[in-house]
Amino acid sequence: MVQWPWAFLLFLLLPVLIVLRRKRKTAAAVKFSSISALDTCPVSLRQRLRPLLFIARLLCLSFLIVALARPRQGTAVERITTEGAAMMIVVDRSSSMGEAMHYQGRQLNRLEAVMEVVADFIQGDRKEYKGRLSDLIGLVTFARYADTQCPLVRGNTIIVDFLRQTRLAGSRSEEDGTAIGDGIALAAARLQKAEKQIMENWRKLKQTDPEGKPDFTIKSKVIILLTDGQNNAGRYHPLEAARLASDWGIKIYTIGIGSRQSPGRGILSLMSSGPDERLLRAIAENTGGFYARADEAGQLREIYQKIDQLEKTEVKSIEYVSYAEQFGPWAMAALAALGFEI
Repeated sequence: MVQWPWAFLLFLLLPVLIVLRRKRKTAAAVKFSSISALDTCPVSLRQRLRPLLFIARLLCLSFLIVALARPRQGTAVERITTEGAAMMIVVDRSSSMGEAMHYQGRQLNRLEAVMEVVADFIQGDRKEYKGRLSDLIGLVTFARYADTQCPLVRGNTIIVDFLRQTRLAGSRSEEDGTAIGDGIALAAARLQKAEKQIMENWRKLKQTDPEGKPDFTIKSKVIILLTDGQNNAGRYHPLEAARLASDWGIKIYTIGIGSRQSPGRGILSLMSSGPDERLLRAIAENTGGFYARADEAGQLREIYQKIDQLEKTEVKSIEYVSYAEQFGPWAMAALAALGFEI
């Protein structure tokens, strides 16, 4: 590959130089009657190489023309930038989530059904879900206490492994309960910290590469909260946590799961007749999300499909070409030919 191919037109001048040189040849200025006496004179190396001088000049010019055309080698570099969602999946694992639920012909409990739907939502199932492998996704679970099961990760299905390792809180253990507010507060703090880290990395990138762009930009911050109970534990009230999330620009989608006729299991679960729909609706509305109820697994899949459509991810592929100049060897060859001629 050359930068200036028009330089090769200069090769048309070389035949002209050859013709002009031949025309300049003249007869000897002094005539002798006989040169037989010169036949025995030795011929020096300089005389033998004299015809090569013009050839060296032509080679020098040829090499310079090629160098002038600027040959170079290009390497394509593809940079992929993503504008996507930073998303925390917040799942209730209290004992009431152990209630039975049918999912695609199988008898599972509610937590297991949620695992299957969320796994398809993240990985894609080649049907309803395309997958969210380009997004930042983390996992928080809660019963009486909220825990980060998996921090925000991108392009990795490891979160699905963490989700499937999640276990129900024992119905009589001290872990049982429903700390909705703590789950929201922990997830919101994770999202806010991730955004600050991305911005800090971008500032560092600008110092070394002013024209560089981060490979991931947070387009939206989202919490998907799923519970089948009412808030009865934890340090933060759900609405206070929701206000904190709203201040940080975080949208919350809330999902209430379970039949209204099923009170659940366990001491704390018997106090509840299902999710606190008024509270969940208020959380969603105050943060720009929506509330939906899923009494069966099919409805749960539809809700996640709706969220999948609302939270779009844009992946941009930009191709750059890095060039290495190759004119140097040609210029050196021209210099060597000129040196030989001299």
